[in-house]
Amino acid sequence: MRIASYNLRVNSPVLNADLHCHSIVSDGTLAPEALAARAKANGVELWALTDHDEVGGQQRARDAALALGLPYLTGTEISVSFAGTTVHIIGLGFDADDTALCAGLAATRGGREQRARDMAAGLAKVGIAGAYEGALQYVSNPELISRTHFARHLVESGVCADTYAVFKRFLTEGKPGYVPHRWARLGDAVRWISEAGGAAVIAHPGRYKFTATEEYALFSEFIAHGGRGVEVVTGSHTSAEYLKYADMAREFDLLASRGSDFHSPNESRVDLGALPWLPGTLSPVWEAIEARVQRP
Repeated sequence: MRIASYNLRVNSPVLNADLHCHSIVSDGTLAPEALAARAKANGVELWALTDHDEVGGQQRARDAALALGLPYLTGTEISVSFAGTTVHIIGLGFDADDTALCAGLAATRGGREQRARDMAAGLAKVGIAGAYEGALQYVSNPELISRTHFARHLVESGVCADTYAVFKRFLTEGKPGYVPHRWARLGDAVRWISEAGGAAVIAHPGRYKFTATEEYALFSEFIAHGGRGVEVVTGSHTSAEYLKYADMAREFDLLASRGSDFHSPNESRVDLGALPWLPGTLSPVWEAIEARVQRP
């Protein structure tokens, strides 16, 4: 009945689509197979795994989802530098074996090790020794060591009570463990996704501390490069931000996406499949790329 229900409602904004989450292949704590099972159990009707700068978990996620009768879209989340800020671009429905996309993601992953060592050096200066080695204990893919892995180490070692406290005290701009990184260019990320047959979506725009002018520039340049959507309903957005970015989606004629940004049962604000619906006057991204959905 789930598959029939999905087919009847594929063009409806009232669809429990969760198109943003992370596995152990990047900085999540669950395997792709466990995420697929959790999504299915939570009533998700269309799912995408979107690991950071990586597609190594796509085959596992797809196979697990389809075995459970859960329709699937390929996904990734590309780190981009824009106006001195790290911005994330979601790719959905692309060919995960596309040569240019895979090469671009590999290049984007490059440099994470040195950044991580520099972060550890900054933490050592304030009395936190061995942070790099500690963070590595939480990494399944060393190419993707990130602030999240450092945060987990500092929680487990008793420095902070939770990962939110770690980021606030140590891992955001101006704090001792923060080190910026030069990621992909916005135009390159959108092009990799588009030329691989997918749709590019601005992830959680409410998280970026842009001025109104900078945010307008981001949306304008994104569209100029061929970007197609924006995450309206996501785990880090407030109710007011749902409305703000619904308005911006309409203003810029962008498709709307929905994703929990789930990383871990113990860390994430919103579980897979537990988000509010998209506002009904928006055009959902899954409608535009319905042909890219992989079904059981």
